Amino acid sequence: MQLYNKLSAEERRFLLAQVGDERLTLSFYQYYHVENPQILRDYLFLNWNEMNVLGRIYVAKEGINAQLSVPAPRFEDFKNFLDGISFLKGVRLNIAVEQDNESFLKLTVKVREKIVADGLKDGSFDLTQKGIHLNADDFNTLLAQPDTICVDMRNHYESEVGHFKGAFTPDVDTFRESLPFIEQELAHHKEDKKLLMYCTGGIRCEKASAYFRHKGFKNVFQLEGGIIEYTRQVNEKGLENKFIGKNFVFDERGGERISEHIIAKCHQCGSPCDSHVNCANEACHLLFIQCHSCKEQREGCCSIDCQETINLPVEEQRKRRKGKYNSNKIFKKGRSEALKFKH
Repeated sequence: MQLYNKLSAEERRFLLAQVGDERLTLSFYQYYHVENPQILRDYLFLNWNEMNVLGRIYVAKEGINAQLSVPAPRFEDFKNFLDGISFLKGVRLNIAVEQDNESFLKLTVKVREKIVADGLKDGSFDLTQKGIHLNADDFNTLLAQPDTICVDMRNHYESEVGHFKGAFTPDVDTFRESLPFIEQELAHHKEDKKLLMYCTGGIRCEKASAYFRHKGFKNVFQLEGGIIEYTRQVNEKGLENKFIGKNFVFDERGGERISEHIIAKCHQCGSPCDSHVNCANEACHLLFIQCHSCKEQREGCCSIDCQETINLPVEEQRKRRKGKYNSNKIFKKGRSEALKFKH
């Protein structure tokens, strides 16, 4: 019985090209008390592996968070499978704005402590006391009101390439870091302002809205379905699009174009650019914004040091990488002194 992915990304890419099916990139989440996350995890992997579903899925005692790619011919089978799980019946599926058959190249289903790392003790407040959910039209209306503070619940590298007009975009690295930061920054507006939140697909706002209500914010609202659902409704109903730039996504696409505006700059030369890449030096792997010209000139690297490293013999590179895998001390998201034009 196969319970884990055994193919490399390149092997999977080759198989996808051979099969030739169009694929749908989508995401969903659901907060629910899962008695045994490991059993659910194995059940999902066995069934989704058979359907050729690919993606990154987190299962925890508090629910599920899934970002995945489904063969278009198996989409109805996939929906029926979800409907066969009581707490996922009728769950909203956020279909990606831009499709790519290679958005995911592996099926990874992991058991985690939380489906989104938030650093909170959930028992300290009532998770059911969430903010008011808004559709795209109502969100636009509230966004235009002078007593509204619109808050981006995503990280700095996400909001850097795209955000709603006039939004407060915290300069934070993680969701965990954003919660106390936002509370402190907006503490004097707990009663006199409407707190309007949004994120990529809605999952971060589900937890954050309950947290901020617990912390004393009287008027808390959230964009239901996040930027992805907002864009779908804007296109379907012909509404004004108040999101500028690109929506950062955590898959091979890197982002979805929501408007034609390019609001970010290449971190190396300063020219308009909103394409994220990872440094080609495996010992660095820094996520940063790099234009096509700099990518060619720097060979996909964030610095001269990294460029020199990737041109060393492979064995020497491995030797230098040894012992350096210590999470955020190495793998930073756009935080490096080498990035001259970062902000």
